[in-house]
Amino acid sequence: MLSFLRLISAVLVAAALFGAGLARAEPAAADGQATLALSAVLNGGAAPLAGGVRWRIFSARTEEDGAHALIMESNLAEPTLTLPPGEYVVHASFGLASAAKRLNLGPEVHSERLTIPAGGLKIGGVNGGNPIDPAKLSLAIYVPVGRNPQGKLVYAKARAGDVVGLPEGSYHVVSTYLDTVGSQFLANAATPSTGKSSTPAPPSTIPTNSIVNADIKVTSGKLTDVTLRHRVATLTLKLVNKVGGEALANTTFTVLTPGGDVIRELMGAFPSLVLAEGEYAAIARHDGKTYQTTFRVETGVDRDIEVVAQDSPREGSPNAAAPRLTGSED
Repeated sequence: MLSFLRLISAVLVAAALFGAGLARAEPAAADGQATLALSAVLNGGAAPLAGGVRWRIFSARTEEDGAHALIMESNLAEPTLTLPPGEYVVHASFGLASAAKRLNLGPEVHSERLTIPAGGLKIGGVNGGNPIDPAKLSLAIYVPVGRNPQGKLVYAKARAGDVVGLPEGSYHVVSTYLDTVGSQFLANAATPSTGKSSTPAPPSTIPTNSIVNADIKVTSGKLTDVTLRHRVATLTLKLVNKVGGEALANTTFTVLTPGGDVIRELMGAFPSLVLAEGEYAAIARHDGKTYQTTFRVETGVDRDIEVVAQDSPREGSPNAAAPRLTGSED
């Protein structure tokens, strides 16, 4: 008899522990409140989104102006929210795609998974085979209109490496490499004057002339992973009295294309800049004189570009036929 009572006692204890475990398996509703556990999945996908989702909870009742009052919002991928019982509209946005559902919540735990009709787009960049720091890329996403690939800008703040949610369709991506070497620079000569001081701006991040375009197809429920290839290098400009000599301070440099288009203007003893692969000319101005040279940029080859402070040879001299480095009065 004693053994039987012990057995019954053990069974009751085990049942209590098992019941307690079940109670902890899902969040309990607060007294008189509704507990709403949310998650989102892409259309055709199985796993819930792990990030990039923005949740908004609106009142289902329409205000006098026709709007719905915002009750609560969350940037968690799978938030658990506590709300007074009532009717609500749950809205989930993932990039440019979204989904909404009307819910009537009572004082209990309610789980809801919204299906977002979108695909994911992840963009990365490489330079000479090496991954590019996401901070060095500016990405813009367009929807083509007619024959114009950049017909409508739909996302201007995309970050390399992040997954952007987009409705299924065709897109055009523009990736601009950013100069973050921190050199002082002057405003581009093509930029209209604002009437402000021409004092060099502090170190900043600015666009370079390396721009890569790509046409991309996004499929609902799938992740499209795109790698864009930039071809750039970092150059340091120097005006020297002789090859390998010390850089001369208080020098202003202008970098141009072979056709004469101004790329950048910089000032200092040895300012740096990032340029796309190709041919360029550098003009240095110092002490009322101008000197120049031409150079080539090769992908991933960072180097110094020296402009030699050498006067132009006179006409008829043996070197007059090859004035690669010239000097003249301003």
